[in-house]
Amino acid sequence: MRTEYWQQRWREGRTGWHHAEVSASLTHYWPGLGVPPSTRVFVPLCGKSPAMAWFAAQGLQVLGVEVSDLAIEQFYAEHRLTPVRRADHPERYTAGGIEIVRTSVFDLDHALLAGCGAFYDRAAIIAQPAEDRRRYAAQVYAHLPQGCTGLMVTLDYPQPEMEGPPFSVDPQELRALFADAWDIETLERKDVLTEQPGFREQGLTALHAGVYRLRRR
Repeated sequence: MRTEYWQQRWREGRTGWHHAEVSASLTHYWPGLGVPPSTRVFVPLCGKSPAMAWFAAQGLQVLGVEVSDLAIEQFYAEHRLTPVRRADHPERYTAGGIEIVRTSVFDLDHALLAGCGAFYDRAAIIAQPAEDRRRYAAQVYAHLPQGCTGLMVTLDYPQPEMEGPPFSVDPQELRALFADAWDIETLERKDVLTEQPGFREQGLTALHAGVYRLRRR
């Protein structure tokens, strides 16, 4: 999706994907990944996700990527942090062990990705249309290092029933995108349609939420 689309959504407050609380799936499954302290965690399309503050509280370093200035400013303000912006890279904000880079995820410096030993993808892959998902796997995830591990959270539904985002990413597509280079383990996949009346009102007849562990070979 175009950068302007997401910036406009933030300006208009149409951010239904944002959760004010850290998700139960993150706190439940993350400890099982065995991510060492001080590891840098990549959080694509981070918005103002509270997961970033949660990671920092666990002693991890965070690399978030976001196109909206407003989302970045709100994140630091809500967590009472005053970010420093680098003189040579003013799009890079840092405070409290959390760096957020204001850019498209496709334009992120590959050297930054190479320094990440973990990732958390809660709403990024499902924010991408099909052609961008292929590019996302081939260009972004390809630069994460061997041994990198993390959680990928998806939704899947009959795509013809609704125009995304969020887009449907089912287990078969996930494996088609990542299995060549990543080990994939399904941690959870459950029917959530009854919990999401807004999606039912849009005509969906099925909706599943998935949580997957990926590890780069």
